[in-house]
Amino acid sequence: MEKTLYKSMNAENMEELVQAFYPKVLKDPILAPFFIEKLGEDIESPSWKTHLILIREFWKRTALGYDDYTGNPLQPHFNIKGISREAFGIWLNLFNETIDETYEPFAGDYLKDISNQIADNFMRKLEI
Repeated sequence: MEKTLYKSMNAENMEELVQAFYPKVLKDPILAPFFIEKLGEDIESPSWKTHLILIREFWKRTALGYDDYTGNPLQPHFNIKGISREAFGIWLNLFNETIDETYEPFAGDYLKDISNQIADNFMRKLEI
């Protein structure tokens, strides 16, 4: 059965995007260790649930203008040992893949542009 792609982004399908993305991260041999070290292996754990809510709120603010996110998305990345351009590239590829599985091209392209800008900014500030 083929999945219906969303024509636009909203709070509900942003949740779907986040929920579909992070299991892929946990399967990736480069990315998984960064997340497992901080959050553990069980995506159903309280620490993961808190993280997923935080990330959902971040993307809702960034892409949709919601104001429920109050964190500093860059700051935690300064404490990740071994973070690299390669890891950011893999993250972007998986995120873009999940965007393509969730949204029609116009809406998805918008989110891809934002995520690429954020990744470029993070790498520049992290000096990697």
